[in-house]
Amino acid sequence: MQVDTLIHARWIIPVEPASDTLEHHSLVIDAGRIIDLLPTESAKQKYQATNTENLPDHALLPGFINSHTHAAMTLLRGVADDLPLMDWLQNHIWPLESKWVGEAFVKDGTDLAIAEMIRGGTTCFNDMYFFPDITAQQAIHHGIRACVGLIAIDFPTVWAQNSDDYIEKGLVLHEQLRHHPLITTAFAPHAPYTISDEPLQKIRTIADELELPVHMHVHESQFEVDSAQQQTGKRPIERLHGLGLINPSFIAVHMTQLNDAEINLFAEVGAHIVHCPESNLKLASGFAPIAKCLAAGINVALGTDGAASNNDLDILGELRTAALLGKAVAGDASAIPAITALRMATINGAKALGLDDEIGSLSIGKAADVIAIDLSQIETQPLFCPISQIVYAANRQQISDVWVAGKRLLKQRQLTTLNIDDLKTKIADWQQRLSN
Repeated sequence: MQVDTLIHARWIIPVEPASDTLEHHSLVIDAGRIIDLLPTESAKQKYQATNTENLPDHALLPGFINSHTHAAMTLLRGVADDLPLMDWLQNHIWPLESKWVGEAFVKDGTDLAIAEMIRGGTTCFNDMYFFPDITAQQAIHHGIRACVGLIAIDFPTVWAQNSDDYIEKGLVLHEQLRHHPLITTAFAPHAPYTISDEPLQKIRTIADELELPVHMHVHESQFEVDSAQQQTGKRPIERLHGLGLINPSFIAVHMTQLNDAEINLFAEVGAHIVHCPESNLKLASGFAPIAKCLAAGINVALGTDGAASNNDLDILGELRTAALLGKAVAGDASAIPAITALRMATINGAKALGLDDEIGSLSIGKAADVIAIDLSQIETQPLFCPISQIVYAANRQQISDVWVAGKRLLKQRQLTTLNIDDLKTKIADWQQRLSN
């Protein structure tokens, strides 16, 4: 049988079933989808491919899903480090954004983010930023999958004038993108402290009608929770629940300040959490009780947050931090085992975005979003368990190849849809402008 691509690998880690690590297996890709997964000797007999890849030292995995980003903020990497969240936002990030954010900023910042994410094995990202139309345009241009946030806040910015304007522009963009094979949309009200009840109720109603997720920063810091209680008499989750937002389509990011009742609520309704451990640590926002959330049955995905507060978009690094921090917070070395961390970066992200029928595991019928990690390097030797080695020892420079929907975006560490030299020239220009 003739097919597009045949990849022979030392290991295949499909993520579903979670216990599987398949040795000397091959992945068969045709028309952008996985059509078979079988022992290599059988694959050689059954299929003839236009493109055949032999990866005898590599593990194949589903592409990583970065479930919370602000892609264009990569241009602000390192401009205001070592500050608490609200000082960082109000006195540094927001003033820079008000001066510089526009279509060109978002285009070049998103290109930088996409280049970094592809080189780090991310094949899908869930974004929240201004000019989401430009973010979608660049994702399409470079062949990466994205869920583009239809951002909403109360106050005017260069993107929109008020909450109604944000929502209206978001709906126009949703309509433009709704049939694109690589792009989905989600409502993205920024945070409880930047958007009021009326637009949140409107977003909930429209999201229900269109069956769209709602992606929001929630309970990011103790300051946020304390301020909300002083102003409204309610914790933010209580307020959002009263507005009908806490439901199976709700994606809450950060969630460092949780009590047992809130954990139980999320478990009961089937809402999702995106854990951003490195950003939370860097901004001293707090420790999300991830082991308790997982034990309660909550779907927990992983995100990097923006490079301005992380300071990278390295999901493989985030995997390790999530696993290690989760053990320390739980006081239990068996909490967040390696396969759980890997699922948080793959199938759990797909579930949060409503894309688990399409991506998140190497399953027959799903889109061929695939990454290859070279485990022959000295840093990952000796090798007793590939999954543990990937989570606890590998680094993103060992990711050699990336495919999205069967299209190769990284070939032996070289980007195929981005010109690194041109990108570096643009970023150097932005560095000079942002420094003045």
